[in-house]
Amino acid sequence: MCGRYAASRGPEELTATFGIGHLVPEETLAPDYNIAPTVPVQAVLERPLKGAAARAFPPGAPVRQLRTLTWGLVPSWSNSPDGAARMINARAETVHEKPSFRQAFAARRCLLPGDGYYEWVTAPEERELEERGVKKRPRKQPYFVTPADGSVMAMAGLYEFWRDATLPADHPRAWWVTCAVITTAAETTPLAGADGGEGPQSLADIHPRMPLVMTPDRWDAWLDPSPADPEGLLALLAPPPAGLMRAYPVPTAVSNVRNNGPELLTELDGPEVGTLF
Repeated sequence: MCGRYAASRGPEELTATFGIGHLVPEETLAPDYNIAPTVPVQAVLERPLKGAAARAFPPGAPVRQLRTLTWGLVPSWSNSPDGAARMINARAETVHEKPSFRQAFAARRCLLPGDGYYEWVTAPEERELEERGVKKRPRKQPYFVTPADGSVMAMAGLYEFWRDATLPADHPRAWWVTCAVITTAAETTPLAGADGGEGPQSLADIHPRMPLVMTPDRWDAWLDPSPADPEGLLALLAPPPAGLMRAYPVPTAVSNVRNNGPELLTELDGPEVGTLF
């Protein structure tokens, strides 16, 4: 799954990396090292512009944009946004058929840029207590998963529009634009730098699911909002090549969403919580 991630790249770097044709300065976000569900996030998407901004582009042509969305998808047909926190992830295996996601999958796809994502591992001794039914809150060691080459991680995502019918059309909260991260089965192949020693050797050692990371050769097809062959879209959901990611233990301070700063990405020499492997 993806329940927390970090994104610290500025608009200049994201514009150069993704070929952004239009950005709204008021929507750019400060670096966030502990992004949690239901908060604003940056997204790369393509759709026609409206108003004065559209004059610089061919009429009706989709433009690649850097926009701010809210993490936790609210389907257009939903009666309320109350379930957004449960809709942060969409499974690649079923995204094309689930009522909550299939319309967005067909026409509203995006990329969610980040430095990497966090995942938590329960130490064996803690897991044993859980299995024995001991009433004790398990301690978990957070790991940070990030591209081995230091590049921006582009997670496949979906976005959707929801109209709050209780508010007038000109109210600033009348329209919600929300998103979800697509996840896939975690890689069982070796992580970059895995040496067979202590520590996780694959992403599957950390968690059975992972965000679907899109490599640059798929960005154009994924972001294209024009009608597409469903089979072609599903082909884009294939996992990326193995060995692109590395993972390392980080301070347990990241487990508290109130903590936020570059120190959360500090690479530790070993886990703070027990011996995990």
